[in-house]
Amino acid sequence: MSAAAGHRRTVVVGITGGIAAYKAVGVVRDLVKRGHEVHVVPTEGALRFVGLPTLEALSRNPVTTSVWDDVAEVRHVALGRRADLVVVAPATADALARMAAGLAGDLLGTTLLATEAPVVVAPAMHPQMWEHPATRANLDTLRARGVHVVGPVVGALTGDDAGIGRMSEPEDIVAAALAVLDHEGRPDRTAGPAPSLPSGDLRGVRVLVTAGGTREPFDPVRFVGNRSSGRQGIAIAADAAARGAAVTLVTANVDAGLTEGLDVDVRPVGSALELADEVRAAAAEADVVVMTAAVADYRPAEVHAEKLKKDAQGDTLTLELVRNPDVLAELVANRRTGQIIVGFAAETEPDRAARIELGRAKIARKPADLLVVNHVGWSSGFEREENAIEVLTPGGEVVRETSGTKAEVAAAVLDLVATALA
Repeated sequence: MSAAAGHRRTVVVGITGGIAAYKAVGVVRDLVKRGHEVHVVPTEGALRFVGLPTLEALSRNPVTTSVWDDVAEVRHVALGRRADLVVVAPATADALARMAAGLAGDLLGTTLLATEAPVVVAPAMHPQMWEHPATRANLDTLRARGVHVVGPVVGALTGDDAGIGRMSEPEDIVAAALAVLDHEGRPDRTAGPAPSLPSGDLRGVRVLVTAGGTREPFDPVRFVGNRSSGRQGIAIAADAAARGAAVTLVTANVDAGLTEGLDVDVRPVGSALELADEVRAAAAEADVVVMTAAVADYRPAEVHAEKLKKDAQGDTLTLELVRNPDVLAELVANRRTGQIIVGFAAETEPDRAARIELGRAKIARKPADLLVVNHVGWSSGFEREENAIEVLTPGGEVVRETSGTKAEVAAAVLDLVATALA
């Protein structure tokens, strides 16, 4: 529980050497105002941006960067052991790398290694640094150890740059960090990866997501369909809602239990024609459309009023199929200025280069803002908790490759969406 509920907690705020260090002052001030005992541990680089007297005045505690101060009380481990919560804001690319490697060359490093408290990091860096494979790998390592990540968000950066990499606002960091403390206390290090916390970078954005697989009936009890469970689309809808978006989720034959509890507007459909009608209506008001659903390219030309009997059909059954509307192509052709369209292409091609060429051909035909090439097969993609993707832009450039849980893939896709909106 928070101090507001009657419990004063000890919070260590680590500040690393990035331009966003000035915003860490707000994190310290907010925690103190909420009644917590705050100890600030800056790096030497952080003190180039924020003065030590300022941090001491706001935290109401002495501030040092050295492991050699207060040696008698073993300060280099005492802070970590006493902490109920550790927040690192900003967490630069260098800081994340040091944390992932377990380096302890300063007081912040030793504190992080000594603590058993929840750790929340608020990354801040240039977009290219955030997207670099080394940074992504370091974040994966930290999440696997139970570290929580809040942000970054899309916004103005140093110079004339803008994009994803801006540190979340102090109030959002504090709220997310205290929520972790309220719900988890000291973490179970064997509990698996910690999720990213909401960044707020889609606040006020209207997002339409499709999920699942359409079913095309040819009699009252049977249909032509696919194996999509809808989990990837649901993960995208959930993450978009957590980032502040107003989300409409069109679900094609998705288990209702998978959407239970989501703060989204769920609209179930069955066939491709039903999905097309629902998407056309909802897309008119959407700022972002993410077409994750596996929509059937064809449907039976005739739907029989009664169940077809095998004795009447003989040893073979022939179905005539007709083409369904291409919903993604319609969306791209009719999108309004500023609307972001994200398409998905499920491909069984095992060779990466060949799979990307298939994606390039598709985005050339239907130039969505982003095309997510989704590797599927008998044992991958559909009906699995994990996924692997390559993301292309209309020129055919691969702007992101990632694999992992469907929640992690959702976060990667929405990071790109937030950048595109900016």
